Amino acid sequence: MPRFSSSLSSPHLPRRVGVPLALAAGTVLFPLSALAQQQTTMATDPALQSTVSPALDRISLSVGAFYAEPKVSATVGNSFASFNTGDVTADRKALPRIAGEVLLGDNHGISFEAFRYSQNYSNSGTAGYTTGPFGVTGTAGLNLNFDLDVARLGYRYWFGSGNTVFGIGAGIGYYKVKLETNAFAAATANLPGLGFYGSNGRYSRQDSDDAVAPMLEVGVRHAISPNMRLFFDASGIRKGGSSGVHGSIYNAQLGAEWFPWRNVGVSLAYAVTDVDLKRDDPGLQGLRIKFQGPVAAVKARF
Repeated sequence: MPRFSSSLSSPHLPRRVGVPLALAAGTVLFPLSALAQQQTTMATDPALQSTVSPALDRISLSVGAFYAEPKVSATVGNSFASFNTGDVTADRKALPRIAGEVLLGDNHGISFEAFRYSQNYSNSGTAGYTTGPFGVTGTAGLNLNFDLDVARLGYRYWFGSGNTVFGIGAGIGYYKVKLETNAFAAATANLPGLGFYGSNGRYSRQDSDDAVAPMLEVGVRHAISPNMRLFFDASGIRKGGSSGVHGSIYNAQLGAEWFPWRNVGVSLAYAVTDVDLKRDDPGLQGLRIKFQGPVAAVKARF
């Protein structure tokens, strides 16, 4: 079940650091590597060797970065009023990303991927209204600090044993979002003969939500040669419901792998990720982030 916690806080409160992705990845990949050790033995023993597509590896681990240009939109409010930032294109950032795959038998694949995104967003504006001798000026500002962690663990069955294989499967996806909101508003009314009358207010809040949801994924692998491959991956995480965090996360990437050495190579791809999360409670009511850009990684295979 998703969890949600919120508390009033000062904008100067320190933000807690999340669990590193490397620790989460290690927790998943360590048992997967142990499971795959038997398969590695089979692959090196001629008496036990079976037919595996040259487009697949027994074990692989990729560590790299998603050099993405994010487009962010957030909605903060309650049942009476809300504030939407609109689509804001942020500066390109390198998002750390780690992924791993283990092949059990000839066609059963287990995959893991995780990435993290942190962003600070600030916006303010001033508007004036005048009628006859009266004038009113209003100023409002919003500061958002948020962290987004996404991880997925999936199973895929690979069809084929030649240079081209197609995989389809399912799994679970995990996402966590933390948001610190600081907002202010001020209004000044100019009444001739009565001087100035001012009013202002501040709002501070911290929200944290996480959820586990079902996932579907597909993949295509094509081996041009033993050292050169093309690949395509797509996955979708969706959680329904009218309480807590719900929404969807879609990801797709197309790229190539090149192995100048037998066990070590590089992977280059272009990826698009769309994160659309919603809540029906006061505070963070909506967060949508669209990423697109190149992904570069160092890949080890065994």
